[in-house]
Formats: sequence, C-alpha cells, structure tokens
Amino acid sequence: MDQIKHSGLISGMNELSQIEMSVKAAQKMVGSATMQLDPEAIHHAENAISDAKDLMNRSPKTGVDQEFLTKQQQLLDQCEHQLSEAKQ
Repeated sequence: MDQIKHSGLISGMNELSQIEMSVKAAQKMVGSATMQLDPEAIHHAENAISDAKDLMNRSPKTGVDQEFLTKQQQLLDQCEHQLSEAKQ
C-alpha cells in the first residue's frame, strides 16, 4: 500500500485503524514468541509492542477516542505482562 506523505499512514486506514492493527500485530507476535520461547522472537515481540506504543503516543487524542485508546493500552499492557512472564 502507498503511504500518505504528510502523515506516514497507510492509505485507506485512519490513525485509529493503524493503532488497532499494530496492537493486534503485537498480540500475535507475543503469542508466538511465548509459545516458541525463542530469544529472537521475543525481541521482535518487544519491538512490536514498542512500535504500537509509539504510534499511540504520536496520534492526536480527542475525548471521543479516549475509551478506544485506553482499551488498546490495556491490551499492550497485557502483552508486556505475558512477555515478561515468558522470559522468567
């Protein structure tokens, strides 16, 4: 897909969709990494979580979106917890 030059977003997806997709990708990577217990997979999962958080932090926040963003943050927190448990 083509990136929109002024925002860096993938065309056809708004910022909230981008956040949702990045959180889902992080969840899948964490699930896979915790099943494999492969250090490289864990590293990639950590990067996916970090990328999703960065995207959330860069996104303009409105009161309307706050509930959605809170839910996405909770999902990322769960991913971090699951990953830290797997690393122990």
